[in-house]
Amino acid sequence: MTIKPLADRVVVKLVEIEETTKSGIILAPTAQEKPQIAEVVAVGPGGIVDGKEVEMYVKVGDKVITSKYSGTEVKLDKEEYTIVRQNDILAIVE
Repeated sequence: MTIKPLADRVVVKLVEIEETTKSGIILAPTAQEKPQIAEVVAVGPGGIVDGKEVEMYVKVGDKVITSKYSGTEVKLDKEEYTIVRQNDILAIVE
């Protein structure tokens, strides 16, 4: 099963980052803040959204920074994804 986003939506998968404190203690994912770096899995076609033409700037495989608590979380085939609007993506990480 695949996810095909509509309009200006983008499907991202959060990148798991192992976080270590200054003293060398590795924090469990539950003790960390929600990650903001994600990989783009699928991109909608863009088009007319709310009466305005939307051009899609991100592509599959891009690493991006998203707004902290944006999007809708979905679980598909035991994988967790977040569907965000393109304007919730703050930057592309190169």
